[in-house]
Amino acid sequence: QVHLVESGGGSVQAGGSLTLSCAASESSFSPKIMGWFRQAPGKEREGVAAIWGAGANTFFSDSVKGRFTITRDNAKNTVYLQMNSLKLEDTGKYYCAAATQGQGYVLDPLRYTYWGQGTQVTVSS
Repeated sequence: QVHLVESGGGSVQAGGSLTLSCAASESSFSPKIMGWFRQAPGKEREGVAAIWGAGANTFFSDSVKGRFTITRDNAKNTVYLQMNSLKLEDTGKYYCAAATQGQGYVLDPLRYTYWGQGTQVTVSS
């Protein structure tokens, strides 16, 4: 069973930056797509970024486009989410996820089989 472990969350003031990391427990794990999702209290889980094709392809939700960057280091089996110009509404628990198959919208959470435990991001004014 593959485990995904997120790190890098924390508290930051609005306008600041954070970088989240997601490491897969198995070096041989080769998912089709890696994604980042977030969930704020009382809200549904929202997809924010995805990466596939050995990092050649990325996709971002409108809410983070231009502020967030997703990258992957295949040698380290790790995916990163660089978050800049953070806003209060970026607050939430961020989850890393992996999809091994499927088609359709890359940020559909139903496509993703493996999920991390999440890391909290809190943006304050």
